[in-house]
Amino acid sequence: MQEMHIPVLCDEVLDFLKPEPEGIYIDATIGLGGHSLRILKKSSPTGRVIGIDRDAEALGIASTRLHAFKDRVSLIHGNFAHLQQLLQTHTVSEVDGVLLDLGVSSLQLDTPSRGFSFQHLGALDMRMDLRDRVSAADLVNESTPEELVNIFKEYGEERFARRIARDIVARRTEKPITTTIELAEIVKRAYRHKVGGGKVSSSSHRKGVRLHPATRVFQALRIQVNGELENLSIGLDTVVSVLKPGASLCVISFHSLEDRLVKRRFRDLAKSCICPPKTPICICEHRQLLRVVTKTPVQPSANEVAANPRARSAKLRVAVKLSEPGRDSQKSVS
Repeated sequence: MQEMHIPVLCDEVLDFLKPEPEGIYIDATIGLGGHSLRILKKSSPTGRVIGIDRDAEALGIASTRLHAFKDRVSLIHGNFAHLQQLLQTHTVSEVDGVLLDLGVSSLQLDTPSRGFSFQHLGALDMRMDLRDRVSAADLVNESTPEELVNIFKEYGEERFARRIARDIVARRTEKPITTTIELAEIVKRAYRHKVGGGKVSSSSHRKGVRLHPATRVFQALRIQVNGELENLSIGLDTVVSVLKPGASLCVISFHSLEDRLVKRRFRDLAKSCICPPKTPICICEHRQLLRVVTKTPVQPSANEVAANPRARSAKLRVAVKLSEPGRDSQKSVS
């Protein structure tokens, strides 16, 4: 697994983070440690990395992978949305840069028992942190039809959400839906029904990439199970609060919901006023905290996508903490 894992947009992240000796950097979703390995090498001999992840199994692999740098690495099992509390035990209040590499990891996708992939037979789980109580199977078998529709629409932007929810409810009255393959087949049949009894391809497309019909449903359930968008919304503000002036925040996202949330939050934090447009006098008391560095997201090169197809949907957005809230003399660059 360590050999298979390829960190996405790694050169670009290093260009923006600019790791240096004496610096402290947070890899807030460390996964298998690919980005952290490069940060540690770049910040040699004294730079530090604090790696956080909800997945205990991933942390174990990262620990082995980064063993040569063990004196400069601290690994924390936790959620970056609680970053301030997590850092208290490491007597760190400010850092020189933060990376958020969002979404599901290679380890989770490629381990059938974790239940993240419709391509492998496994229990319908999808929990990033196995200490969490609710699994994807719980949602699929216990949610009301309307709750399922809302999950599929809101977090998967699934156009056949209502039909899929009806088919799930019909199936679970016969027996609980407990495996990834069972759910994937239900979704696939729902697509066939909607597009004409299987005479038309049941796959959908995104930017020229052919998608399995279950892609959006699995994404939606995963996001709901792990509270990903809520954690991201809270976490962005928390991360900004621990950045030193001039430090960079790099966020890699893999679907439009994440990217849209990051874009909007960066935009708001880069404003000196967030009052409604027609408000004659500013009353919001908002202060500009960030300078957005990437007007448009940085995306992988054709060469990177060829070497690592999972990188194709990645988008990197970067912002820098201002030295003085509300003032910034520099302009954003694309």
